[in-house]
Amino acid sequence: MLLEAQNFIRLFYEETGKKELDMHTRFREVENQIKIEGTYEHTTEELEFGAKVAWRNSNKCIGRLFWQSLTVFDKRDLHTEDAVFEALIEHMQFATNEGRIRPTITIFSPKDVRVWNHQLIRYAGYETEDWIIGDSDSIDFTKKCEELGWEGKRTNFDVLPLVIQIKDHPPKLFDIPEQYILEVPIRHPEYDWFEDLQLKWYAVPMISSMKLEMGGITYAAAPFNGWYMGTEIGARNLADDYRYNMLPSVARHMGLNTKSNASLWKDRALLELNVAVLYSFKKDGVSIVDHHTAAQQFKKFEEIEKDADRDVTGNWTWLIPPMSPATTHIFHKQYNNEKVTPNYSYQPSPY
Repeated sequence: MLLEAQNFIRLFYEETGKKELDMHTRFREVENQIKIEGTYEHTTEELEFGAKVAWRNSNKCIGRLFWQSLTVFDKRDLHTEDAVFEALIEHMQFATNEGRIRPTITIFSPKDVRVWNHQLIRYAGYETEDWIIGDSDSIDFTKKCEELGWEGKRTNFDVLPLVIQIKDHPPKLFDIPEQYILEVPIRHPEYDWFEDLQLKWYAVPMISSMKLEMGGITYAAAPFNGWYMGTEIGARNLADDYRYNMLPSVARHMGLNTKSNASLWKDRALLELNVAVLYSFKKDGVSIVDHHTAAQQFKKFEEIEKDADRDVTGNWTWLIPPMSPATTHIFHKQYNNEKVTPNYSYQPSPY
């Protein structure tokens, strides 16, 4: 921990232009705290810096150009489920911003807080004898919520409750008030029948299952968000055959030949589904980016990092968009997938 702490503090002092004498004073403070307590505590300024740099270092994220715009809420002083819930609601309200989405992270105590949800807002999934209702990616968590006493309406778009745990206490359920959930009904600029599909998606992707690692300290509860790239919804969430699997329905409404792969019906349906997603979000004034613009923004990020003499790490398989990847510069490049810290990482599920 001491070595990681020193590396992080050195990075913080170098990048923020602080005095070297102050850095060595901070080194001694941290070393003494670790010797006495076995850990140390980040200052608010260090925490904010580390959260932003963790975004800058996120190998799978194409949206890193905006890493410095991240708003950081320091909630390490909260130690009850009710207080954590109120902070999560505050996060939702601030980040959603009536559709003008603001990149946000809320960081809780590294010792005792855990949010069980994968995302703060996500749809439930239910298994029936014949088919799946809702989001199949949420089936296990939905079952756990039901075991804890929650009852959904069993529609395709039931918003799951928040599940919060403090230390080893039993987890506590909280329903999210509807006024904090912004959703976008999906329609198409040319096909009126698209509304008959009764599709929608939530406006803000707030990841809550990953941990934030900086300077040897792990924050297991640090939900964060940017805004959606359209293909995340249109080419994955609504299109994947193990999620909402909407391509066959869209193709049938378009009158496409779905019996032959050579008709490229999947490609044509996928295109119109993504057109619909982008159109709907923009029509409702909700922040979103198309994959071509996102790739151009990432290229700008690469140029800025090069000028700052920093290497850009990346996971190519995640950076390429799931639609028309060869039309972006990312497809034609190689990236070093080395993980550097601070960073966001997966962690074992608490259930």
